[in-house]
Amino acid sequence: MKPFFSTHFFQGRRMCRLVLPALLALALPVLGGCHGSRGLRAFAVPENFDTSKEYEITFWAKNDTNKTQTAIYERAIDDFESLYPNITVNLRLYTDYGKIYNDVITNIATNTTPNVCITYPDHIATYLSGTNLVVPLEELMTDERYGLGGSEILFDSTPKDEIIPQFLEECSFGGHYYALPFMRSTEACYINRTYVEALGYELPKALTWDFVWEVSEAAMEQDGEGNFLVNGQKVMIPFIYKSTDNMMIQMLRQKGAGYSTDEGKILLFNDTTKELLYTIAEHAATGAFSTFKISSYPANFLNAGQCIFAIDSTAGATWMGTDAPLSDISQDKLVRFETEVMAIPQFDPDHPQMISQGPSVCVFNKTDPGEVLASWLFTQYLLTNEVQIAYSQTEGYVPVTSKARETDEYRDYLAGCGQDDEMHYDVKIKAANLLLDNVGNTFVTPVFNGSASLRDGAGQLIENTVKSVRRRQEVNDEYMDKLYSDVASLYRLDQPGGKGEDVSGAKKELGKLPATSVILLSSLAGVWLLIFLYLVLQASKNKRNKE
Repeated sequence: MKPFFSTHFFQGRRMCRLVLPALLALALPVLGGCHGSRGLRAFAVPENFDTSKEYEITFWAKNDTNKTQTAIYERAIDDFESLYPNITVNLRLYTDYGKIYNDVITNIATNTTPNVCITYPDHIATYLSGTNLVVPLEELMTDERYGLGGSEILFDSTPKDEIIPQFLEECSFGGHYYALPFMRSTEACYINRTYVEALGYELPKALTWDFVWEVSEAAMEQDGEGNFLVNGQKVMIPFIYKSTDNMMIQMLRQKGAGYSTDEGKILLFNDTTKELLYTIAEHAATGAFSTFKISSYPANFLNAGQCIFAIDSTAGATWMGTDAPLSDISQDKLVRFETEVMAIPQFDPDHPQMISQGPSVCVFNKTDPGEVLASWLFTQYLLTNEVQIAYSQTEGYVPVTSKARETDEYRDYLAGCGQDDEMHYDVKIKAANLLLDNVGNTFVTPVFNGSASLRDGAGQLIENTVKSVRRRQEVNDEYMDKLYSDVASLYRLDQPGGKGEDVSGAKKELGKLPATSVILLSSLAGVWLLIFLYLVLQASKNKRNKE
């Protein structure tokens, strides 16, 4: 009897020649993905920018269906292209930062990332998992010719010392500046003052969590027919929070409790977090509290007289209030009330803590340094007064440069608060002033690879707790232990990417292969397994034929 491989291996050679290339083709995208995400050289500023060479760059930006913002982007591109006719900027708009993040991650494998991208530092930290994908900006920022305020730039470039220092530092992590700030916002509490006073309360100078919870519970009183006394309607959710990740992060910060270290050690799953969740569960159980993901936009409930405390970004100010220019509900649903804009609730109002947020702009590396330099020039153009002032006037954003803030144009804009319900809509300008008055009270969370997942996990703790209460599930210590474990697992916060710590702080074994390596090795193993299975089947077939 002949050995198996001496007979059947060579009988299957012809089929292998057909199958093997096809199977390897399936693995090539993975190989290409590994190479594309790690094969770029470190960027170096070229000696000169060749204005005779044509460059085409892509700019990914966010827009909340605000046509005015779209027009500002388009105008900025037109003005920039008139200065640099050899650079074409292609704009791609998204309605959500998360979608930008997901598309960038998808495109990393094929090295088709955008040139310039509006994003957040937490997202950039994930992009850095591929070597040289995002350009460190120090060399560009300080270049005498093309850096901030550089001599060869064809527009009035903003020097580094005219960017608000706190906002610039938010773009520094991992030992480098990986972005420039574009706009800044914080969160605000938009309040139906009319209803607060109707319930017998007066707004304090600074909101506290106890005050908001107390008023919210008072607003739940109903008559015999199920109508809420404060608004005469069947619907009332006194307190709605848009971004529960921010809610948890800020509560922990105000309490002086752990969230994460600068090095990326996860501290979220602690006793203070549990205490906060119990309080949230208590008020969710009465119906006094809900979230955007569960109930919908806070602004819609606020404007319909069905909410008293709506917490959202200052960048969402034009959706808030009876006369809001971007209100999403029909006129017949609007309820007239006096809108107040205040800082988010505090545990210690004498030492307020609120998050600093808002988009930044990063530059992706490419094989042609001239293309990167063209991208950098456009990025700088977004910091000019024309763009900064125009964009900040669309929402409760504030410019990130002192140069823009000190112009007569911007000062006149703020001074016109309430003159009309469009450009000078009072709620919007009050929201901007809230951040301008509290820059020193703002903070940012540590940035590291995995910080975006940690942020999501912080919000998920609240979302799951509120959902469980609404489903009549008992929220106790056993529930909390499972919640911690489930959220840690869902967002891989108990993995080596979470600095090798599980939710109890126990060390895990490190040294896990990168995901791309795992996929590559799995693909190759799959190729050889299929070849082996084919040979086995072929041998069996030949044996049956002989019989």
